[in-house]
Amino acid sequence: MEKIKIAVVGYGNIGKYAIDAINATPDMQLVGVVRRGGAPTDDARLNVTDDIAKLGKVDVALLCTPTRSVVENALKCLRLGISTVDSYDIHSTIYELKMSLDAAAKQNSAVSIISAGWDPGTDSVVRAIMLASAPNGLTYTDFGPGMSMGHTVAAKAIGGVKNALSMTMPTGYGVHRRDVYVELESGADFDSVKANLLADPYFASDDTHVFHVDDVNTYIDKGHGVNMVRRGGAGNTQNQYFAWNMRINNPALTSQIMVSCARAAVRQSPGAYTMLEFPLIDLLPGGREGHIRGLV
Repeated sequence: MEKIKIAVVGYGNIGKYAIDAINATPDMQLVGVVRRGGAPTDDARLNVTDDIAKLGKVDVALLCTPTRSVVENALKCLRLGISTVDSYDIHSTIYELKMSLDAAAKQNSAVSIISAGWDPGTDSVVRAIMLASAPNGLTYTDFGPGMSMGHTVAAKAIGGVKNALSMTMPTGYGVHRRDVYVELESGADFDSVKANLLADPYFASDDTHVFHVDDVNTYIDKGHGVNMVRRGGAGNTQNQYFAWNMRINNPALTSQIMVSCARAAVRQSPGAYTMLEFPLIDLLPGGREGHIRGLV
């Protein structure tokens, strides 16, 4: 069987872990890495370019970029007929992202799988299973404690910030605190940086605490996790209880889910999809029969 040809767009935390996952996946082949300016990486074996069009045949591009650049990168790939997978993480605008990419994907006979991380992503699928199991009730999702990649990138983009780290700290029943550690550029005013950060949409709705530190690297821990609980009823039966718990390396899990979604992308009809919208079996390598026999 011909291998799925994958390009990785971006070479940050997720991009590096994605390359590891691709190289460990028998049905995929890494054809190159796209970086701004085509800057070389710390791995001389990688084929690096500044333009995905220079890589030749690419089946799927993994957009390992900040959320706020997903639309731009996705549209460029889709217009070339290259399917895309991203880990867009602003929950409130996921549907709008789907609709904005759906037309371009269909027009160019490509597929765009959006928000393909663990939350949103696989946790969204677990929430759907819980909802189907107990239609009446409440679901509480507690994240962390751990490093939030999306919030960290957003904090780094604030003017005057040299480096930053955003930690998600659960306080219970789906309520969280954001602890943000920032190194300042020379001459930057901490109060101004703090005010701009607190006004950013990534942080504006949360209980956010900002700390000025000399070295962010002292605080970095890529571990993360989730504890999800649903309490509710099924029909006239009450006191149904479901729990989902995991402790993970954040960028490693995100990239692995994206790689699995690249496999699903080549199995869908053209269009844009969230992970709720295609069969779970399409994430798995090989034929369906073996998985059906082994998993049901």
